Amino acid sequence: MERDNYYWLALSFIDGLGSVSYRRLIERFHNPRRVYEASTEELEKRGGLKPHLIKQLKDGTHRARVERELALMRKHQVELITCLDTRYPATLLTIYDPPPFLYVRGELRGEDTVAVAVVGSRFASHYGTLVTERISRDLALEGITVVSGLARGIDTSAHRGALVAGGRTIAVLGCGIDVQYPLENKKLKEEIVKHGAVISEFPMSTPPASLNFPVRNRIISGMSLGVVVVEASHRSGSLITARLALEQGRDVFAVPGSIDSLRSRGTHGLIKEGAKLVEDAQDILAELLPQLRGGVRTGSISEGGEAVLSREATSILDLLACGELQIDTIITDTGLSSSQVSSTLVELELKGLVRQLPGKLFVRREVH
Repeated sequence: MERDNYYWLALSFIDGLGSVSYRRLIERFHNPRRVYEASTEELEKRGGLKPHLIKQLKDGTHRARVERELALMRKHQVELITCLDTRYPATLLTIYDPPPFLYVRGELRGEDTVAVAVVGSRFASHYGTLVTERISRDLALEGITVVSGLARGIDTSAHRGALVAGGRTIAVLGCGIDVQYPLENKKLKEEIVKHGAVISEFPMSTPPASLNFPVRNRIISGMSLGVVVVEASHRSGSLITARLALEQGRDVFAVPGSIDSLRSRGTHGLIKEGAKLVEDAQDILAELLPQLRGGVRTGSISEGGEAVLSREATSILDLLACGELQIDTIITDTGLSSSQVSSTLVELELKGLVRQLPGKLFVRREVH
């Protein structure tokens, strides 16, 4: 396993190779080891790599760096979960640029597919803290995994609310997984490891640079069915998460606040732009539960381990057998309502039968 990790890490350290290009190489060569074993000609023609990238790949300059990375992972008990691993979050794979692998402490489970992100201001008010903890607690009591960023303020309250309920929560970091940030959340981080997972796409010991957080936010929204914003100024990073959620086809929820508070400017702006106003967890569940057909308390939307498909789901799968289609075409060709098609596509994505592509395109996944 560690030898496999060597190649996954080595490929990630090639300067100029982004997550989209990395994933394309995996699709064409099936795993990083085969990329390293490929000839220069194969890498150019089949992999589409430029000469300067091939040079880095072939000269082995990253060997020492990879060995240091593996040593740090062993020291901090960090696991590498790749996009080929069944534990990799299925919903995250549906976004345009999912990371090829995640550094993980704790445990990712299949039930984490049913997740909601709760984010907001680092400078939370007493009101924001109370509302966040209540909403997160109630979501966790319904079996929903709460995802947030372990930052001060609203993020901290979101994780705590889920833990108080005995539920699961996932923290997505904007730094290396071995870096303690913020310092005051050290104990909370360890609690999350015990009752969920702490994850990062950044290499070990990466400092919490400001540029990392917008990148991190696409994972928070990408692995969630919806994003709840509780307090945010008009320039808050939480608004970036909300925008990414919309681009990824996720629901966006916003909690209203005082009209006199600067922390409410961002959330009120989201509501004006069409975000769903929420006062409690039931408002969120009312939007999400129809998509899950029968609730999420069991942590599964299938029965007896077998995928149970509705008539609508079967109809859409049959249509997608001909190739990728836009959602408007699916609505027209099936004769179903837009709400029926949207909820059924979510059901099929959660069951791993359909994948969403950029531009509201959907394609059928073949199950072997």
